[in-house]
Amino acid sequence: MSLSTRILLPAVLLATMTFGCTNSPEDNTTQAEVETPQDCQPLETREASDPTQKPAFEGQTRACGIKSDVAFDVQVITKGLEKPWAVEPLPTGDLLVTEKPGRLRIISASGQVGNPITGVPKVDDRGQGGLLDVALSPDFSSDRTIYWSFTEPRKGGNGTSVARGVLSEDRSRVEQVRVIFQAQPTYDGTMHYGSRIAFDRDGMLLVTLGERSDIEIRPQAQHMDSHMGKVVRIAPDGSVPKDNPFVNEKGALPEIWSVGHRNVQAAAVDSEGRFWVVEMGPKGGDELNLVEKGKNYGWPLVTYGTEYSGQPIPNAVTQREGFVQPVYYWDPVIAPSGAQFYSGNAFPDWKGSLFVGALKEMRLVRLVLENGRVKGEEHLLTDRKQRIRDVKQGPDGALFLVTDQQNGELWKVAPRAQ
Repeated sequence: MSLSTRILLPAVLLATMTFGCTNSPEDNTTQAEVETPQDCQPLETREASDPTQKPAFEGQTRACGIKSDVAFDVQVITKGLEKPWAVEPLPTGDLLVTEKPGRLRIISASGQVGNPITGVPKVDDRGQGGLLDVALSPDFSSDRTIYWSFTEPRKGGNGTSVARGVLSEDRSRVEQVRVIFQAQPTYDGTMHYGSRIAFDRDGMLLVTLGERSDIEIRPQAQHMDSHMGKVVRIAPDGSVPKDNPFVNEKGALPEIWSVGHRNVQAAAVDSEGRFWVVEMGPKGGDELNLVEKGKNYGWPLVTYGTEYSGQPIPNAVTQREGFVQPVYYWDPVIAPSGAQFYSGNAFPDWKGSLFVGALKEMRLVRLVLENGRVKGEEHLLTDRKQRIRDVKQGPDGALFLVTDQQNGELWKVAPRAQ
């Protein structure tokens, strides 16, 4: 069997595939939280993309709708950002923001927009590409190192890459810039770059990678000689950790941590150190997954939903032995981008909640998890009708969000002043 047809199963079995600044606080008080079995009403009532598909277990989709007794205001810190993709709070209270065309800026807590930081490599911003995620080193206060993902122009196409650099003392440039990871193979396309980055408890960098969407490359989400449709795990200098699951497997790329993802643009580590992703599915089938070492999450062999055309996903089923079921899925989809487990003190009632930005549904989704399952779902900021690209928690416990539009905005969600 050739390497190009090998896929990952739990025992590493082999199988064959066929185929400017404005401040405007708003009232967003919600009512007391309600969640009892007899009062359980899902928020989603529309017909699924394929009504014949059934969840694998109770509560896997359309969880109880909940409301939280939390009073908050939304402050628009600034407007006029061009397609912001990620926000990363700095210890000072200022914020790093990426703009898709290739600009990295610092925006002050009061809304002053800094000039683009120099030293960032060129990006290919066609389609879904560009300057994407940004994250601080766990030791940023001492090493001033930042990491970012971007669509790197290459001979014959492009690919998702990760770079690191040191933010200068005057915060005007990044120095000692080095590309530490390049997803392979290079591909001439404009979609599904994935691209969220996060640090695990061991200080290793987890990077989510899309499968590049097109029918001809999609199967590589199951191929061990390709980074497409994978989560990879690398050390801060780009080297491969010795405890990665496939470092000793012949023919497998050693950076691979998990397999079978479609397009992950939302990822977060919880208080227990577990790594969760929320990935964009096909038409129906956005998934919340708990990503664990060496496991296979199915795409494109196992999935909910259909092609955007409404046709079935070729050769796919919703359940298959050896593949991990999503903890939760949405059908119709929300188009998830950006995720944050809340651990601050500003909103005690939200502690432990997972917040997810929604592009298509234009809202902030809050999930309550219990024993690894979704017990409730709340939709916030629906009145603002804007595509939420990223959400992060600041050092003061406030939430910061950026909106996905040509005239993008940076918001702060904070407790209402008494």
